[in-house]
Amino acid sequence: MQTVHILTFFLTSFFVLNAHARSLPDFTDLVEEHAPVVVNISTVSKTRADNGQGFQGDMEQIPDFLRHFFGGQSPYQERDQERERSSTGSGFVVTEDGYILTNNHVVEGADEIYVRFNDRSELAAELVGSDKRSDLAVLKVDADDLPTAKLGKSKDLKVGEWVFAIGSPFGFDYTVTAGIVSAKGRSLPNENYVPFIQTDVAINPGNSGGPLFNMDGEVVGINSQIYTRSGGFMGMSFAIPMDVAMEVVDQLRGQGYVSRGWLGVLIQEVNKELAESFGLDKPHGALVAQVVPGSPAQKAGIKVGDIIVKYEDEKVGLSSQLPHFVGRTKVGETASLTLIRDGKKQTVDVEIGELPNSADKTAKPAKATAPKADRLGLMVQELDDAIVNEIGMTGVEVVSVEKGAASKAGIRQGDIIAKLNNESFEDLDSYEDLVDDLPEDKAIPVLVIRGGNPSFLVLKIED
Repeated sequence: MQTVHILTFFLTSFFVLNAHARSLPDFTDLVEEHAPVVVNISTVSKTRADNGQGFQGDMEQIPDFLRHFFGGQSPYQERDQERERSSTGSGFVVTEDGYILTNNHVVEGADEIYVRFNDRSELAAELVGSDKRSDLAVLKVDADDLPTAKLGKSKDLKVGEWVFAIGSPFGFDYTVTAGIVSAKGRSLPNENYVPFIQTDVAINPGNSGGPLFNMDGEVVGINSQIYTRSGGFMGMSFAIPMDVAMEVVDQLRGQGYVSRGWLGVLIQEVNKELAESFGLDKPHGALVAQVVPGSPAQKAGIKVGDIIVKYEDEKVGLSSQLPHFVGRTKVGETASLTLIRDGKKQTVDVEIGELPNSADKTAKPAKATAPKADRLGLMVQELDDAIVNEIGMTGVEVVSVEKGAASKAGIRQGDIIAKLNNESFEDLDSYEDLVDDLPEDKAIPVLVIRGGNPSFLVLKIED
C-alpha cells in the first residue's frame, strides 16, 4: 500500500511539473528570428586632459647656462593631451535603408559612432537627431536591405504579460533576458514626458537603447533605465513605450527636433489630506500649484487651486499622468480639460502651446521687516513689489515659525504664503483677516512657495 502511495505521488508530481513547464514561454524561435535586427553601438568621445607636465613661458626666459640641458628644444610643452573615451550600448534597425533607434545617453557627446551587426560587420553611423527629454536618438548608416524590427503598440501591453530583451550588457553581445510587465505609465524624476513601462527583465549597462519585445516578436519598448543602489540590476527596469518613441522618431527625421505640447502649470499630487481639504471624496487628479503668466493655461482661465481630473477622454488619476497627455498633444490643438473648482466640476478648453526649452525664473524672498504674530504660530511680513511681480501673485513671507498649526503642516521660515483656504489676499491686513476667520478642526489648504517652487500644504487648527 505504501509503495502505491509513493508511486501515485511521484506520477502526480511528474504531471504537475510537466504541465507547469508547458505553461512557460519558449523564446528560442523568437530570439532566432528577431536577433538580427539588434545592433551593438560603440562610441568614441575625444576630450582634452591636463597631463600635469611641462612648463609655461618662453625659451628666452631660461638663463643661458641652463639652455644646453634642453638641447635647443623648449621645455614649454602643451599641458593638455587629447584622450579618447569609449562606451557601448544597444539599438535596433527600424528601416531597411539604415535608420537605427537607440538612447540619447548612449551617443550623447560622441565624436565617432560605430554600429556592429549580427553578422559581425561594422559601419560608421551618423547622428540624425536626438531628444534629451525622451532619451531617444536616431542614427543612420549607409546600407540597404537590412533586417528591420517589427514595431508593436505599447498601449496594448498588459501588466503581467511576458516580454524579453536582447542587448549587449557589459559588452556581451546578443544577451537575451526575459520577464514580465510589472507596471505601465511610470514617471521617473526628470523624465516627466515619458510614461515608462516597468518590467523585471534583467537590464544592465550596455542594454541601453536595445529593444523590448512582446511574445509576438514586436518591439514594444526601448530599454532605457534601471532602478539600482548597486550600479547593477535590482529587479526593476524601465523602457520607453514604442508609441511614444515613434512620435519622437518621426519628428527627428522630419524636422531634426521634437516639439511638445505645453499647458503652463506647475502641478502636485493630491494626497488624502489635500483631498479632504478640497472636499474630494478620494485622492485623484492634478492640483494646480502655479499658472505660468502668459501660458495657455492662464489664457484659458485655469487658476491656482484647480484640480484637473480629466484631459480629453483620459482620466487623470495621478498628477504624473497629465504631462504625458499634454506632451503628446500637437501644438495648436485644442484640448478639453475637466477640473474641480470650489467643489464643482467644470470644463475648460485650452489651445495647447509649445513646451519652451528654458526654465522659469525662481522667486527669491524679500528681506525681513517688522513681523507680526498670528494664530497659526507664524510671524510674517509683506512682500515687496519686485517679488510680487516675479511670482505673479501677492502673499506674505514667513519670518519665523513657532509651535502650532503651521509648524505641524511643514511651513518653514522663508516660505511665501500665497493662498489660504483657496483664497488670495492683497496685503498683510487681508492675510490677518483670513487667518482670524479660518475654521477649527478642518483640513485647510495652504499654497506655499519655497525656493521658487509652489506647492500645497494642509494645516489644521486644533480647538
